[in-house]
Amino acid sequence: MENLPIDLPEFAPGSVWLVGAGPGDPGLLTIAGLHAMQSADVVVYDALVGSDVLKLAGEGAELIHAGKRGGKPSPRQEDISDQLVRLAKEGKRVLRLKGGDPFVFGRGAEECIRLFEAGVPFRIVPGITAGVGGLAYAGIPMTTRGSNIAVTFITGHTAKGDVPDNLDWPALAAGSPVLIFYMGATHLSRIAGELMEAGRAGAEPVALISRATLPDQRVVETTLETCADDLKKAALKAPTLIVVGPVVGLREQLNWLDL
Repeated sequence: MENLPIDLPEFAPGSVWLVGAGPGDPGLLTIAGLHAMQSADVVVYDALVGSDVLKLAGEGAELIHAGKRGGKPSPRQEDISDQLVRLAKEGKRVLRLKGGDPFVFGRGAEECIRLFEAGVPFRIVPGITAGVGGLAYAGIPMTTRGSNIAVTFITGHTAKGDVPDNLDWPALAAGSPVLIFYMGATHLSRIAGELMEAGRAGAEPVALISRATLPDQRVVETTLETCADDLKKAALKAPTLIVVGPVVGLREQLNWLDL
């Protein structure tokens, strides 16, 4: 990193950096993220951060797993936040490494509020969120001039694992041609049903992107009417993105990864 013709901020002892690791491919980590990885004394990382990304940590850095996965025993968010405070108060350079982007369907804001309350200085290093990087690796554009001028990111489940009960399905169905659901595979049948009931056509194109940007990435092209059954047949691995809208049809021409 010393040979780069740019100045990178100092990672000061006693501070915490929240860094987005991107959707999986270590090559998608930003320069600032790599700088943080190589400077940190301790890396507190999420379940969705891959082993290849962790290999970029500096020599001697302590790696602490703090992954939260639905339906499995996981550390409490309060304990993770308190751990960040404690490590920083010990004078360490603390890197909180989160899959995707820290502020997109993660708990980054909650952790920053806890750091603020404890008087711990922190920095945010954005990452490429799966809804951007995952679609690009699947050969699906988020927007095109001819298909849509809006795109909506939606979480497929709450902290309790349920579909959010405050979603306005008619507004979603009518307001955005392209919908991207994170963490929604478990509830895909309900999601598809709600959208069709709200007016989306059963024949509308859908893509299911499993393990986006990783070597074992798989993409299933289907329709809103059949996507839940096709998901079961394909036995896709988590995490799986769900893309609904006309941009899915462009994959035949833009699927660069399989050329």
